[in-house]
Amino acid sequence: MSDTPSRKTPKRARARLRTISWRVRLVLFLFVLAGAATIWVTNRSLTHRFTETTRNRAELRLALYSGNLVSELRRHAIVPQLLARDQALISALQSNDFSLSTQRLISFVEEIGAASIFLLDQDGRTVAATDRNRLGETHRTAPYFIDAVRSKSTVFSVIPREVAGYRFTYSRRVVDASGVLGAIVVEVDLQKFERAWAGISDAVMVSDSTGTIVLATESRWRGLSEGDALKLQTPEGAIQRAIRATTDWTVLPPDAYLQGEAVMRLESRIPFRGWRMTSFTTYASIREKVNAVLALEIMGFALLLALAFYALSRKTALRMALFQRESAELRVLNSRLQREIAERERMQQSLEVAEQSLAQSSKLAALGEMSAAVSHELNQPLAAMKTYLAGARLLLNRNRPDEALASFGRIDDLIGRMGAITRQLKSYARKGGDTFSPVNLGDALASSLSMMEPQLRERHVKISRILPENPVLVMGDQMRIEQVMVNLLRNAIDATKSVEDPEVEIILAAGETATLAVRDNGTGITDYDNLFEPFYTTKQAGEGVGLGLAISSGIVNDLGGRLTARNGETGGAVFEMQLPILLDGIEAAE
Repeated sequence: MSDTPSRKTPKRARARLRTISWRVRLVLFLFVLAGAATIWVTNRSLTHRFTETTRNRAELRLALYSGNLVSELRRHAIVPQLLARDQALISALQSNDFSLSTQRLISFVEEIGAASIFLLDQDGRTVAATDRNRLGETHRTAPYFIDAVRSKSTVFSVIPREVAGYRFTYSRRVVDASGVLGAIVVEVDLQKFERAWAGISDAVMVSDSTGTIVLATESRWRGLSEGDALKLQTPEGAIQRAIRATTDWTVLPPDAYLQGEAVMRLESRIPFRGWRMTSFTTYASIREKVNAVLALEIMGFALLLALAFYALSRKTALRMALFQRESAELRVLNSRLQREIAERERMQQSLEVAEQSLAQSSKLAALGEMSAAVSHELNQPLAAMKTYLAGARLLLNRNRPDEALASFGRIDDLIGRMGAITRQLKSYARKGGDTFSPVNLGDALASSLSMMEPQLRERHVKISRILPENPVLVMGDQMRIEQVMVNLLRNAIDATKSVEDPEVEIILAAGETATLAVRDNGTGITDYDNLFEPFYTTKQAGEGVGLGLAISSGIVNDLGGRLTARNGETGGAVFEMQLPILLDGIEAAE
């Protein structure tokens, strides 16, 4: 009997807990529903209230703009009538003496505040103007001149500008007893209103009696009708479509859309030639004000809801279990991370060993490439020596020892040149301090062509030379200059291997600098960035290692000049060596 109540008590407690939980859920649901209803009612009422306020302000602003525009136009309408009666201007037109007319117009424009004033004679030519750059212009076919000459009253004209926008002018003819002497034209500055209107959030346009927009805060609207202007908007993106949907939900219905955004359209008649002023006001300020109030309401409901959840979420045991499980997972992750760090350190050590091996391999490769470069540079002198030895043998067989001795002398020079070439290859890594002396570029070129004679004869290359009558002197080392010339000639010959009629043109000129240009009719240059880099070459394997241009560029830089490359207009490549010229013993600076 005593056990029965003890077994029923937990059941009653569980039922009580289930009842409380169900009631709490219902209260929370009603609370959220009440909050949503409150926010919806607040949004609707405040939106309509702020919309009406914004509309009233826009109407007041539109009336103010319209009044200012009409005031400006009427203020300038009387100016041509007064200036047409100015005796000084009439006398100037009668006597054709306009020496003081421009200054008089300038004094008027400062008082009136017009954009410009100019005086036209009977032929429509500008004889006086506040803008002196317009003197002498002809306006015979301009509407403000033709209509003013034909009319007895002041004429208002709207003239499209050449760039954008319109010019607004008042004009009136100037007459005396003999008839029409000319016309006075006053240009009204209405663009200042555009600049003033552009400083606000509204978009404003002014259209004439035909519906053409003559003034607008959006420059692309000018010259169009309102319908065409509103079509000139960029395609809507996702953000613009979202803004448009939100605006449509808060303000119904919108008057128009500008760049995907709903706007309020207001129109006012301007008491001037049937003009109309239209403004487009965005709902952004309305949305901001409404959202500020809604944010406060949402924040209040959120705080209340947070307090409710805090009171119902005291489940300490579950949280402790969750924390313990997360701690265990963190310990597992920490161990895994330590293992990954150790593995990464081992990989780093292996990478350092590989980098050392790669550096050693690079050094060995560089030694091989430098030895190949030495062989490549010495190939031309050796070929020339072979030619001279053959010639000397032939001369000795013909009993011409003196000429054979001359060939041996040339061979001796080539041996010296080979030694100089090896020193120049070293100079790529370490610049020397050679003593410079005057060098005749014409003689250096002749020596270089003599060295290249076997290759030229073998390839049947046509050589064209254009040399000045006077010697071209520079300060430098003749051996190094000849090495640069040989490299340029060899590259030109190699570039014409695939051409049926190979041709190399050499131009030596003297001006502010001494310039040697070598042009070929080959395939041209494709990679300018790496052209003068060491070991860069476009030749086949075994034909070169790419040190010729790099060494040549270094030599020219040491001599105070520069070596450039480009593609010729008719094809092929053009290499130019420019060195400071030597004039009367003085080296000219580039």
